[in-house]
Amino acid sequence: MKNPLDIIFNRFSHDIGIDLGTANTLVYVKGAGIVIREPSVVAINKNTKAILAVGEEAKRMVGRTPSHIVAIRPLVDGVISDFEVTEQMLKYFLDKVHRDKFFLLPRPRVVVGIPYGVTEVERRAVEEGAINAGAREVYLIEEPIAAAIGARLPVQDASGTMVVDIGGGTTEVAVISLGGIVASRSLRVAGDELNEDIIQYARDQFNLLVGERTAEQIKIKIGSVVPLKDKLEARLRGRDLVSGLPKEIIVTADQMREAMKKSVRMIIDNIKSTMEETPPELLADIMDKGIILAGGGALLKGIDALIAEETHTIVHIADDPLTAVVRGTGIVLEDLDVLSGILLPAEFRLR
Repeated sequence: MKNPLDIIFNRFSHDIGIDLGTANTLVYVKGAGIVIREPSVVAINKNTKAILAVGEEAKRMVGRTPSHIVAIRPLVDGVISDFEVTEQMLKYFLDKVHRDKFFLLPRPRVVVGIPYGVTEVERRAVEEGAINAGAREVYLIEEPIAAAIGARLPVQDASGTMVVDIGGGTTEVAVISLGGIVASRSLRVAGDELNEDIIQYARDQFNLLVGERTAEQIKIKIGSVVPLKDKLEARLRGRDLVSGLPKEIIVTADQMREAMKKSVRMIIDNIKSTMEETPPELLADIMDKGIILAGGGALLKGIDALIAEETHTIVHIADDPLTAVVRGTGIVLEDLDVLSGILLPAEFRLR
């Protein structure tokens, strides 16, 4: 028999799935789909400790604020680095979802995707952050499994499925069978590291200081990991480190490939290492199905072709790879009783 409080909360709360990413936070509402897709950025007044903006509005402030206002990212490498700010960010997103509900204290059930291999302390920080932000129950799911579910792969079957989720802070490589991870790698080299590579390259090669947003925009526009037929170029603007004055140069896709080469090689090597640890029977399944790429890094030009060449395996990019993890949390929410076995043990349940 259902708890009467549970019935009330279900009526006045939206159950939600969250992809709590280093770069972006996506929110899935049961029955409505993905309703929020905003940067994981919070703007804070250092003098008053007041939160001024969250998400897209806060990201626009990065690098453009006076000294007493800071735009920070409370998650680093996929895990919480600033507990209080993360809690406030989650509360903002939960309140935004429930603006249409005439209920003073919505208490939703929440499924949160977290990187594979996080520590017990890091896992507990996510749970407590969600509970303090207003959730009544918190369920955790490893991001590679969520991405596989979001890509509609049969993760509960006795066959091998390989997922490479290249996010903002982490790259998750996992072989999944019977609802669990058989072999895996989690490395803190992903989209943010590629941005840093571009910043460092501009400094070393051109004496040009560029910001994080500029580096990311260049990466998205012309970044590639294999030679391209079309000669792509873009304007790169920043500050000349010699004169201190504004400077603009033209950079090519070949130069960006050179800038990101080391980090891309690390990702490739970890994919190959994971395959070396995979049982032969599952490896045969992967050769049939191919490797699935998810996360924003899957959109990097030529990444699928390079991985296919290096691993001698077919590579597929998931439909809308940026949303694969949050769609996976949503599918779990829609069928929580059947899929509960693939969730991580969590401490917080209905109170």
